[in-house]
Amino acid sequence: MMDAGIEDNSNHDFSGYDVRVTDAAQNGDTFVYVIKSQQISSDTEYRVEREFEDFEWLHHCLLTQEGVTGLHGIIFPPLPAKPGPSLSNSEAKTKKKIESLAMVDDWQMYCRALEEYLHLVTAHPVLVKNPAVHSFLKNKEPPTKTKVKKGIFNKLTQAVEELRKEHHKDIDDFFQSERDSNLTLTAFTKAAAEKFLGIVLTEQKIAIACGHFSTALHLGIGQDDDPADYAFAKMCLKLSEVLDTVKKNVDKVAENDLNTLGFNLELYSRFQDAEKEMLFRRTCKLVDLETANKNLGQAKPHKKAAMEDIKKAADKEFDEISGMAKVEIQHYHRERVHAFQKALIELSDSQLQTARECCVELKQQLAEFKQLCAE
Repeated sequence: MMDAGIEDNSNHDFSGYDVRVTDAAQNGDTFVYVIKSQQISSDTEYRVEREFEDFEWLHHCLLTQEGVTGLHGIIFPPLPAKPGPSLSNSEAKTKKKIESLAMVDDWQMYCRALEEYLHLVTAHPVLVKNPAVHSFLKNKEPPTKTKVKKGIFNKLTQAVEELRKEHHKDIDDFFQSERDSNLTLTAFTKAAAEKFLGIVLTEQKIAIACGHFSTALHLGIGQDDDPADYAFAKMCLKLSEVLDTVKKNVDKVAENDLNTLGFNLELYSRFQDAEKEMLFRRTCKLVDLETANKNLGQAKPHKKAAMEDIKKAADKEFDEISGMAKVEIQHYHRERVHAFQKALIELSDSQLQTARECCVELKQQLAEFKQLCAE
């Protein structure tokens, strides 16, 4: 439930926002993110500071709001995983959560992941109407949060429910096909994100090795007056410059990978899970509807009217969720295709530009190297 201090919906302009997460600063064991936002219909810019728990509060408010038709049919934008203390250590974070491409050096990509989450929330025609969104972006003071605790019994109950309902056959071929497709794509997308991160980490290791080799060549030069040694030293210096250029190029290639396709794969790996959760919520409502129909058929005469009301309410809710879900799924697939196309184009453009810049530098260094050999 949302806090009592949040304003009523009637006080809000529900136009979208331009949102930026501009910085992250460590405060003890937590990180504080600077968020700047401006409503499209206003000239006023807001600046607030939020911790990750504030993002979790916002997400909880979106999931649990009341009075929204078809709420359970919404594919909620996925919140990035909570960052760990070893975020800056590439090897440690790989072992801990290899698919999380949003977690990279200097927190820039993690800030971008949070920013994308807010973009998706504020661009959604239903979610942007939630007063919690406006409170999150505008109020200087962080929201008063009530931590939701789940005991072991609740977790076991949820696990049993999932096993019981997850494979329940759907009455609509569209949704049954979507559930089957989601199951396959979720596994493939996560595997692709993990493999791609493996490529990026290998590129980073190559860059580090080139840097070490360049430094070794530079430091290993002797101070002898022998002309042959002097000529060799000059060649080592030039080769050190070449390796440094290669290091910068490979670093840039890895950065391009993360900023484009890597970011997209990580985001849509989480989005596949979000769609799966939505489809499961709808399946649960389907089971509730079938139970209501069964109870109505078995009800005694004096309970028929009450069971009929329960059945009608379940039928109406299920239809509303299914209607919302179809719209969300169609929109999700369109956006996923466009996002992948955009990511691949950006990756190609950035890598081509990087290759051209590196080629120019290497050509110049090759010419200088040849001149040294001719002397």
